[in-house]
Amino acid sequence: MDIQAIKIKKDADTNVIFGQAHFIKAVEDLYEALAGSVPGIKFGLAFCEASGACLVRSQGSDEELTKLAVENALNIGAGHAFIILIKGAYPINVLNAVKSVSEVCSIFCASANDVEAIVAKAKTGAGILGVIDGSSPKGVEKQADITWRKDLLRKIGYKL
Repeated sequence: MDIQAIKIKKDADTNVIFGQAHFIKAVEDLYEALAGSVPGIKFGLAFCEASGACLVRSQGSDEELTKLAVENALNIGAGHAFIILIKGAYPINVLNAVKSVSEVCSIFCASANDVEAIVAKAKTGAGILGVIDGSSPKGVEKQADITWRKDLLRKIGYKL
């Protein structure tokens, strides 16, 4: 078995939701969940089919994001993995809708950070062991950091 860290390719202003689903129907259901959650959302999604033709299935509202999602899915190559790339919205805007799709088994991460998928590749296929999402902590927040965090959440409209 070979274990690899595979960087998810995306721009700094692109968010990613990376997870696992169990059925080809997930592609259409994820599309509907995303499109119905935020008007004008730009996204691309790709799903690694794990049986039958074993194709990367894709859909999206943005051609470039869809192409990049497909490229990432091919690089990761793990059965039933899906990747969603988003612009014009944040994961917090769509995550509950994504999690409520009946085919979704788990979400590995939802992030704007640099993300690496930790993938085990064997003779029969590949599986996701986990993710590396961003950087390691550099300390513990102090009062000034708490004030900054609270001010940020109010500034961007997530708290009153």
